[in-house]
Amino acid sequence: MGFMDRFSLKGKKIIVTGGAQGIGKVVAQAMADDGADIGIFDLKLEAARQVADEISATYGVQAGAYRCDVTSEADVAAAMDAFVGDFGTLDGVFNNAGICMHKDALDVTGADWNKIVDVNLNGVFYVAREAAKRFIQEGKKGAIVNTASMSGTIVNIPQKQCSYNATKAGVVHMTKSLAVEWAQYGIRVNSISPGYIWTEMTASTDPAMREAWMNMIPFGRMGTPDELAGGVIYLMSDAATYTSGADLIMDGCFTVV
Repeated sequence: MGFMDRFSLKGKKIIVTGGAQGIGKVVAQAMADDGADIGIFDLKLEAARQVADEISATYGVQAGAYRCDVTSEADVAAAMDAFVGDFGTLDGVFNNAGICMHKDALDVTGADWNKIVDVNLNGVFYVAREAAKRFIQEGKKGAIVNTASMSGTIVNIPQKQCSYNATKAGVVHMTKSLAVEWAQYGIRVNSISPGYIWTEMTASTDPAMREAWMNMIPFGRMGTPDELAGGVIYLMSDAATYTSGADLIMDGCFTVV
């Protein structure tokens, strides 16, 4: 086997949460192009099915769709059991589901705060924990890649999003904590921290806000989801067998200056 073969995901069975659109969808496609069989987990089952069907038809891999509310421990466990039943095993998870809220902290209600925390932090933990249980049961050295954000490292302006920033900082440190806890099992846990990426979510923001972002990004543009895929594939692949607890910031130099 040549060295570059270590980057291949051929035959690996990988779950992508929040995979019906945006970053999740594009990264799922890229991993399928690299040979992985893909399970799309999303609240929007029909959209997830459409993505899974497109992946299967385009890349000739096995793909399936599963409705999953990541804020429900029971839902996550059931969806993961269904995936393993269909695919036979689990090798990796791109733990990507998340939401954002632009709201002044003084106006954030308890319900607002809990909703963000439930999806972005609790949901990431539930998915990671259930995946780890299955890796350990099979004696498998699985890989988990969590989607954090540059917002876990810096405070974004001009928008106010304390709740989002706090959860993403939590994801980064949770990633490191789980990596240390699960190193004894050979389970690797890493995260990516994207900067401003052009997706359905960012496309719906105030144009004036997007212009402000552009003026602060050294690259002079927003990134695209496909520009994140290489980082996820590396962290998911056998090329990264000694990499765990890492947070890969992919932000066009935003946090550098």
